[in-house]
Formats: sequence, C-alpha cells, structure tokens
Amino acid sequence: MTYGTDCEAVLMTTTFPAIPYLEWISGRASEATHDLATSDLNVARHDDSVVPPVLADLADPEDETLVGQLASRYDVPESSVLVTAGASHANFLAASALLDLATEVPDDADDADDSDNSVDSARPQVLVEKPGYQPLLATPEALGARVDRFVRPPEFDYELEPSRIDGAATDSFAYAIVTNRHNPSGELTPRAELAEVADSAAEAGGYLLVDEVYAPYIDPATDGPFGGVTAAGMPKTVITGSLTKFYGLGGLRVGWLIGPEAVIERARSASMYLPSVATPSTKLAQRALHHGDQIEAAARDQLSTNHELLASFLAGQPSLSGRIHAGGSFAFFEHDDCDGDEVADAAWDQGVLVVPGRFFDLPDAFRISLGGDPGEMATALDVFGDVLDELTA
Repeated sequence: MTYGTDCEAVLMTTTFPAIPYLEWISGRASEATHDLATSDLNVARHDDSVVPPVLADLADPEDETLVGQLASRYDVPESSVLVTAGASHANFLAASALLDLATEVPDDADDADDSDNSVDSARPQVLVEKPGYQPLLATPEALGARVDRFVRPPEFDYELEPSRIDGAATDSFAYAIVTNRHNPSGELTPRAELAEVADSAAEAGGYLLVDEVYAPYIDPATDGPFGGVTAAGMPKTVITGSLTKFYGLGGLRVGWLIGPEAVIERARSASMYLPSVATPSTKLAQRALHHGDQIEAAARDQLSTNHELLASFLAGQPSLSGRIHAGGSFAFFEHDDCDGDEVADAAWDQGVLVVPGRFFDLPDAFRISLGGDPGEMATALDVFGDVLDELTA
C-alpha cells in the first residue's frame, strides 16, 4: 500500500513494532496470585476441556449462521457483518479497510495539487482517543497512517466530546477510533452522543470506529445488542466486538466487524491475507449466542457483584481518587503519593496484578479490573488494600 499522488510515495511499513502494553502483560495473569488486571468476565469457568464448560451441555442451534445471529442482534443486513478471529483481528481489518477507502482515488479525479509535497500530508490521518488502549494506536501506525490524538479530559470524567474531533481533523482525516466503555476509565457514552461524534467524523470527511468489547458491561441490561449500547447502523460508522470480555470466551477467538458494506467488502478482502476463524470456534460461538440469555444473565450477576466490591473498596481507600462508573467493573485510579508504576510494582511484590497508567497515556494512574469470581476478587482486594496501607504508612 502506498499513500500519496505526485509526491514521493509513502510506503506502508513492512515490520510491526512491539506494542509495550502487550509485551508487558503477556503471561503476567497466570503468574499473579491475585489478578486485578484481567477484565474478561470469568463466567465461562475455564478448565482443560476442549469445549468450555459453560457450553458443554447446551444444544446447537438449527438453521442459524453466526453472521445471521449477529445481524439479527444488531438489526443490520448480513452484508454488513464480518466474523473475525477476535476483536484485535476486527480492529486490524477495520483499520486496513478504512485506510484503503481514505486513499482511494476516484476515476475522474483531477491531477493532484503539488503545493504540498510533504510525506506527512500524503498519509491518511487517524485520530485516537487519549487516554486510550495502546494497541488501537499501534495498529494504524503500523499500517502507515499518521496518528494524532484527541483528548478525553480526566477532569470531565473522560467524556467524549465531538468538538475534539472537529478541532483535530485535517484534510487527510480518515477515521477516529473510540472505545465504549472507555478503556481505561469505564466511562459509557450513550448512543445519542455517539451519533454526534459520528456526525463530526463524517463532516470532517471520515468515519468513526467504535471498539465495543465493553459495551455490554451494563446492569440492568438495555434493549441494545447484548444488553448494551451500540453505534452499529449509524452512517459512516464501524463497530467491533467479541465474545472475549462479556461472555468470557476468549479461547474461541471470535469477534466481528459491523459497518457499511463498502467497509466490510474491503475488510473481507484484507482478511484473505490472515488466518480465518476456526470452524469449531464458529460452531461454539453459534451455540453461545443461541443460549445467550442464560450466559448474559450470569455475566450480569457477576458484573453487579464485582461492581459493588470495587465501589466498596474505593470508599475505604482515602489515598485513592477516581470514579467507578455505574455498572462498571473496572476503573482508573490515582494514588495521593505514588505514580502508577510505583503502585503496580508494590502490588506485584505481593502477587497482585494491576496495570500502570503509562500504558494508557497517564503515568500517574493505574487500572484495576474485577473480571474473576467475586470471592477471589474480594480476597485480591483485601491483599491490595494492605499494599496501599503500606504505601501510605
């Protein structure tokens, strides 16, 4: 892929730099005695079985396809759905497709203006929220885009403001990417506000990409897909999701991409260069969605309990500041006297895993997530509370 016209060609990178957060977190959850970093809801109760126990005794659906199930949930045509090998795969394919669209030259286009021959001006611009999840920044960069940031201000609870995109977009704007719930803060943006952000992106000449892996983290459920909030079906908007977080079925590696057909067609073409979803995973995902009501009910019970645990913990920790958003089981905190790495290092010394905020653009903070069994999470919080007591002693 090249970007540019009459100016010097800008070649797509042929190497993919390490992503510091993924390098750091790899293997740590299994090494930790107390995991307060993993956000997947552990409703699937993993063991060594090939079939996750939560699915083992459930019947397979008849005359249903995974694409059809997802299209029905999101109320979109099947042509607007692409099944992927997880959310990271979906985000990669979305980036590839949206950058391809951004650099498409119409057949009747006039000769390019030579007035600006800079390499940067030839590259499509991608706007990524800040603070944000590091892989969402790394992916468009690896594909050759120029990545700029727009702020979700901590002082305003990380709200998503359409004017931020208006102010940051340039003539080469391709798309903006946001997470909903926001990772790392847990802020949830309603659909009406997402529509305003999508309008801003469209007015700037691009698309909005919404990573919705945490969108179902709502209790009580709404009437949206998976009981959550979605931007699916909005003009010039693409969403990604998966069975990893809310269903706790990360081992299946099943995700999806939903958006306008022009985007899905390009993403499908790009997917031919990458491994596809394994047939057993597809079949088990169909089973999971067919019995989604009971899986989602268990997930919401756990979500509600863990939310209360986290809220109670924060209330008893005067050295911590931050907000636990309604219904959320993860949050972004700051310590009065220590930065995020100091808190994370002290916790790790006692076998507790939390994530330093430097991986989300805010070194003074740290992220804590309660994805596991509530009893285990309560024990982990007790140990972490002792760590914080030592830090403030």
